[in-house]
Amino acid sequence: MNKPLAYRMRPKTIENIVGQSHLVGEGKIIWRMVKAKQLSSMILYGPPGIGKTSIASAIAGSTQYAFRMLNAATDKKKDLEIVVEEAKMSGTVVLLLDEVHRLDKPKQDFLLPHLENGRIVLIGATTENPYISIHPAIRSRAQIFELKPLSDSQITSALNRAITDVEDGLGHYSIDIDEKVLNYFARSTQGDLRSSLNALELAVTSTEPDKDGIIVISLDVAEECLQRKSLSHDKDGDAHYNAISAFQKSIRGSDVHAALHYLARLIEAGELKVIIRRLIVTAYEDIGLANPAGVARVVTAVEAAEKIGFPEARIPLSNAVIEMCLSPKSNSAIIAIDAALSDVRNGLAGDVPSHLKDAHYQGAEKLGSGIGYKYPHDYENHWIKQQYLPDIIKNKQYYNPIMTSKFENALSNQLAKYKNK
Repeated sequence: MNKPLAYRMRPKTIENIVGQSHLVGEGKIIWRMVKAKQLSSMILYGPPGIGKTSIASAIAGSTQYAFRMLNAATDKKKDLEIVVEEAKMSGTVVLLLDEVHRLDKPKQDFLLPHLENGRIVLIGATTENPYISIHPAIRSRAQIFELKPLSDSQITSALNRAITDVEDGLGHYSIDIDEKVLNYFARSTQGDLRSSLNALELAVTSTEPDKDGIIVISLDVAEECLQRKSLSHDKDGDAHYNAISAFQKSIRGSDVHAALHYLARLIEAGELKVIIRRLIVTAYEDIGLANPAGVARVVTAVEAAEKIGFPEARIPLSNAVIEMCLSPKSNSAIIAIDAALSDVRNGLAGDVPSHLKDAHYQGAEKLGSGIGYKYPHDYENHWIKQQYLPDIIKNKQYYNPIMTSKFENALSNQLAKYKNK
């Protein structure tokens, strides 16, 4: 069976790697390791299809070490044992261990001593954040390198190289492909070079040549052959949490265009519940008392979205996001409650003033509970000055208005009236 184009075009030396110049460019860390033939175990972290396997393969090719590939989730301990035996017989083996974050304890315990003595140079590949998902015992024995997403131009360059490569690529075909079609392959796979290469190969091999023997790859053909790669969005992975974080921060920062972009990502990933929860939290945390009516409209919008579901839910969600971005902002409420919580958690509570204590039981008066309490409704404007906070914090002020709207200005004025009476 013929190997896929992405496999055949895998770089044999680090000079052929697409992108990742911060790691493999001349004078950079992996380049120096390879040139000195002083390899150490490493974890390569980044989205799918951007070069983790390619770097491992190129390191092995550049150093002439044996190269083996295993998957931490699906391959067994016995497969690791075979690789270790090979290393004992022939010297160092570069082991690419895909999904290294799923390495279980028995495999880990077996592997660790062979990493220590240098027989195995582990190159762990993962799409998960290694600082969160990988066991410290492995992490401490490996350098962690984050790979950067490939640009459209880098992918397009790699596709052009594959088209002209006679030995491993598609150079033995006569291909006519427009630049905009190459750009489509690059853009629609969202930085995944492997998907782009394999989609290109499918387009070429499934298209009949014209009368002159030329294979014409049109945009329609490309769209048919490239089953659009779904947004990289694992609900337990970085892409999920980064999108949520960027979504709220864009609303908080009043960037309506960025907020709509991240909303679109979450919609495309089908994350309706996540969107609803985040919008309600953001409304109360970041809009807050600057625009209470707007906060209420957000709640109404997300309730509507929840009832109608996708795809129509995108409409009320978009309404809510646009208003939130362009609304006045205030975080005075969250600052106030967090300050109060901080005091309580640090022991600044104190005894409830006696006149505020519960007096609805026999004998309360003998304890002094409720004596001297002034009922506000008995006084003018339903207010009378009296102490409510415990003695040790009686002068504390938790709520400080933020003057970004008429509503909070009014609250501030009311607060000042009570303070000055």
